[in-house]
Amino acid sequence: MQDLLTPGHEGIAAVVQVVQALDADLLLLTGMDFDTDQVALTALADRLAAAGIAYPYRFAQAPNAGLPTGLDLDRNGRRGDARDAMGYGRFQGQGGMALLSRLPLEPEAAQDFTAFLWADLPGALLPPDMTEAERGMQRLSSVNHWLVPLRLPSGRRLTVMGFAATPPVFDGPEDRNGRRNHDETAFWSRLLDGALPFAAPEAPFVLLGDANLDPVDGDGRPAALRALLADARLQDPAPRSALPRRDDGHKGDPALDTAVYPDGPGGLRVDYVLPSADLRVTGAGLLSAADGPLAGALARASRHLPVWVDIDLP
Repeated sequence: MQDLLTPGHEGIAAVVQVVQALDADLLLLTGMDFDTDQVALTALADRLAAAGIAYPYRFAQAPNAGLPTGLDLDRNGRRGDARDAMGYGRFQGQGGMALLSRLPLEPEAAQDFTAFLWADLPGALLPPDMTEAERGMQRLSSVNHWLVPLRLPSGRRLTVMGFAATPPVFDGPEDRNGRRNHDETAFWSRLLDGALPFAAPEAPFVLLGDANLDPVDGDGRPAALRALLADARLQDPAPRSALPRRDDGHKGDPALDTAVYPDGPGGLRVDYVLPSADLRVTGAGLLSAADGPLAGALARASRHLPVWVDIDLP
């Protein structure tokens, strides 16, 4: 679920209502502010538990969002702006991400790639105006990239691979954000290929997150996302909404759209859950409602629809 929390009591109540309706065993939250003691995440988990949906296992790590760089990355003559941070953020930790789980997580075995340098990605599409100083410190992740093992009831592990990429807009002709968005997704293909200085995850695994990119519509560089969706090591259940929609001028199926930007590109599919090819998918969809209390809660809780996939646990 993208951009989960909205300010105010009504927003939190809507989040609780949506999570109740979703009833997921594992939930990735993006757009959730990070604090070192996980006060906000614990408070949310407590609210959910009080509503009858308990998530005793939680994981979050400091994101790159809001992390100061000391450089003028946006070339506006000032340092310390939100766009000068390692990942966009008005304060350190703004818009991080977290896992909530009913099944045991193994944080001691987690791999955090958030500090991986953009310039170290094989085939990186670095901006043409990137300085040597920036090459030496600019991290790839605008938020996080990490792997977290989850212990299944059978005793086997399921590796959860989570990320949230920068939107491929809000920049200039150098296309810094478009290039970075592409490479944040390409990271996973390089990892699965064994082309990075990290151990590739063993199946079963599931890759989930906000790629902030549609494979056929909107702005951006979709080559890496298309390659990931076509990767034989993964499967795309193509979760769909049951609500009828049209998006004139778009090539993609509007039933796949996970977010709608009425003043911009319209509906886009930007959120993904991609299980490894060995897992058996039994259902998939987008949590949506035409009217009633859930429709209002969905609108208040997030700009994006929750994406769900059911799998048979090995």
